[in-house]
Amino acid sequence: MATIVPVTDLTHPGLSPYARLTEHQLRSRRNPEEALFIAESPKVIGHALDAGYVPVSLLMEEKHLKGQGAALLERCGDIPVYTGESGLLASLTGYRMTRGILCAMRRPALPSVEDICAGARRVAVLEGIVDPTNVGAVFRSAAALHMDAVLVTPTCCDPLHRRSVRVSMGTLFQVPWTVIGSRASDWPHPGLERLKALGFATAAMALDARAVTIEDPRLRSEERLAIVLGTEGDGLSHHTIAGCDYTVCIPMSHGVDSLNVAAASAVAFWELRVRQGQKET
Repeated sequence: MATIVPVTDLTHPGLSPYARLTEHQLRSRRNPEEALFIAESPKVIGHALDAGYVPVSLLMEEKHLKGQGAALLERCGDIPVYTGESGLLASLTGYRMTRGILCAMRRPALPSVEDICAGARRVAVLEGIVDPTNVGAVFRSAAALHMDAVLVTPTCCDPLHRRSVRVSMGTLFQVPWTVIGSRASDWPHPGLERLKALGFATAAMALDARAVTIEDPRLRSEERLAIVLGTEGDGLSHHTIAGCDYTVCIPMSHGVDSLNVAAASAVAFWELRVRQGQKET
């Protein structure tokens, strides 16, 4: 049974994840077993619980205790639930809680690339994307448009950043993901070689004179394909492009030369998905 804790003292230590800890501090790399992330809204929190993530505490507006938060209280079990009026909680967090409920959750140990890719035929690779809203949007597209897994490079924004989780609408809990490498020097090499050893052809989404159109039939026919997307602005590094099997572009009109990475990912995932009846040999 959850323990209801009315918020009267904003210095209460249990409120630190919501107010005083930075995203970097929440990750707590020195003590991974204590690392946390924040999920926002009943829908997103519900997806995280469905995926087996462990809640530590809840912060919710008082009006939600018997409203949309009631089902979460039953599911979360014996954890503290900090509650107060919306104005008070906004002064605590520094922003108005649009959905009225936040949940601090344990960060899980990430699986290996080999485990994530076992049985996968289409994976997305995010290289150095630094905007958490873009990361969240790409995850949402990956979950919706038939990607089997997502790999993020060590220089990519943390997918469990609060804004990334929120923008993904919880879909990052529905598609397997992990980090490919532990240091910036692990990508693009030996990361690309690691993917090729697992049987993946690699496709760099980039503007390049050697690029083939995304409609090239060779891409669709690849049994296992890793679609590599680059950071905002600069795109993929030259080393990554040179190391991939294909360089791929999206044909555009009206003189437009590029798309936001989130928009480009949606086009790429849909066009390069495994078609119905496309059997693995």
